[in-house]
Amino acid sequence: MLSIERDSRTVEDLPYELVERKGVGHPDTMCDAMAERMSRYYSQHCLKEFGGVAHHWFDKVTLYGGGADVDFGRGEITAPYRVKVFGKGAYRVGSTEIPVHDIMFRAAADVLSEVTTGFDPGRHLVVELGIVDHQGSGRGVSRYQPASAADLVPLRASGLVSNDTNLLHGYAPLSRLETVVLGLENLVNGADFKKRHADTGWDVKVFGSRRRNTFSLVVNMPFLAADIETMDQYWARKSVIQQELEAYVASLGIQDAQMLMNATDRNGRPYLTAIGSVADTGDVGVVGRGNRVNGLITPMRPMSIEAPAGKNPLDHTGKIYNVMATRLAREVHERFGGPSQVHIFTSKEAPLEAPDEVVVTSPDADETALKELVEKTVASSGDLTAELIETGITLW
Repeated sequence: MLSIERDSRTVEDLPYELVERKGVGHPDTMCDAMAERMSRYYSQHCLKEFGGVAHHWFDKVTLYGGGADVDFGRGEITAPYRVKVFGKGAYRVGSTEIPVHDIMFRAAADVLSEVTTGFDPGRHLVVELGIVDHQGSGRGVSRYQPASAADLVPLRASGLVSNDTNLLHGYAPLSRLETVVLGLENLVNGADFKKRHADTGWDVKVFGSRRRNTFSLVVNMPFLAADIETMDQYWARKSVIQQELEAYVASLGIQDAQMLMNATDRNGRPYLTAIGSVADTGDVGVVGRGNRVNGLITPMRPMSIEAPAGKNPLDHTGKIYNVMATRLAREVHERFGGPSQVHIFTSKEAPLEAPDEVVVTSPDADETALKELVEKTVASSGDLTAELIETGITLW
């Protein structure tokens, strides 16, 4: 199962690097967050009511945004956000109904209220279901049409197998460019920043490039239209924010850096939104088009294109092993030093504790200690499932 590679090269050895992060208010990231929250709430409801989790996947969530009246000094939603949930899941256990639409609506409402300013679900949100309970090839009728609670899967159940064939990847540590790109978005959308700069929006995108030790950063961050009265005020507020962001970059030890903020205003168009996202005015989002599990889009790295958000946390290895690979790579780096990579491959129906292949790259790890770590980690998939359901894990 386990193979160990010793190649210590990393993206820092490349002369050129590109990294991107879509912030929490970006429509694609909103969809990832909503899909995952839907799976969590659905799982929690099943556990509370039936003692086990009905099989489901809600990983095809789309958002087509609303309409808004936006200009200096005003920003108002005029048409609601529309969220469409495609997937499969049980609508009832025996004769007891699962309130699927209510669960999906509450999950979407909670997420959108957290990553916008002034979102009112009662006026600003419509949720439409494309969820079916049809049975898949080779599956028993109980999978999506459980006859009783006995057909559901309890937490930490033994004997589970992979729901699909998947290839997942993780690495550590983050490069300097990855660290600054992730850090800038976390800063701008963090609670302290939003408290100090309440006129800033959430649809932040950070793009970075590195040519050897020279960094170029692009930060797109909207302002709330109702709080910006004139173009002069916009320029002044933008200048204050950019100075703070440039100081943050310098605090990370990056001295040779240039920053372009809100590139569209070079043509005289201020970046203004009603409640903080371009979804206000009709932009569309889809699960899986944004950040990987480590929060970044990293085309210079090996990475999985699996979309984990919304997949069932019980046996879908596209979700479980995605988190596992990322965490395992981080632990390998912390314990043994050097750059690390983890690849996990599994075929459909393989036992969760026995994926087909685990390939770990670590230049100096002790083979025996590394093998023990990998075996312990793979055997802990039940704990990871419980964490996904009970407290949640950020997958974007």
